[in-house]
Amino acid sequence: MPRGGRFAGLLVRALSALVLGPLLLAAVWYGFPWIDLIAALAAPVMIFEWTRLTRGAPVLRLLAWTYGLAALVALLWLRHQPSFGRETILWVLVCIWATDIGAYFVGRTAGGAKLAPRISPGKTWSGLIGGMAWAAVASAATGYAFGLGETLHLAIAGAALAVIGQAGDLLESAAKRRAGVKDSGRLIPGHGGLLDRIDGLMAVLVAVAAARLVLGDSWPWA
Repeated sequence: MPRGGRFAGLLVRALSALVLGPLLLAAVWYGFPWIDLIAALAAPVMIFEWTRLTRGAPVLRLLAWTYGLAALVALLWLRHQPSFGRETILWVLVCIWATDIGAYFVGRTAGGAKLAPRISPGKTWSGLIGGMAWAAVASAATGYAFGLGETLHLAIAGAALAVIGQAGDLLESAAKRRAGVKDSGRLIPGHGGLLDRIDGLMAVLVAVAAARLVLGDSWPWA
């Protein structure tokens, strides 16, 4: 077994999360101009990292840029909604973090069949199921804490967001594999680049914004 065992690198990852997580939560809580400043700082970093991962593929590069910027637009649009904007983004973050934590610990503990071995050999079906379970519980708990929404519906939505988040993770992993790199960058200790940290979040933000556009301002708290 590699040095550090199945949870090697966990301490560095945890310390990075403890530093960056509260800053992001504070920006989400207070809204303008802090969340807008984060989006403005993230945009060029995302463009740079997607450019690095799509060398020699101009069409893929354009699609990657569009996808990344769409996620930032979704973040700002959702946060600045007069109806539950803050709650929606906090809910999204809680679901994504719960997915990552659940998938990490359950996947590394239970192991089993690989989810997508050619794209991301470390991911397992048990990790996906664990991430879905943790996200379902976290989603329902967040809705209950805010006193909004049906907890069963939110649990189902949380599990669905876990699947979308894992799909976004695999999408970025496929881009890294194509580019022949392990990480999208070296910005965050223990996590690699910015895209390595927000790959699932980008997919979920786009999905939630699209759902809100279709279903109306009351979602997801109806």
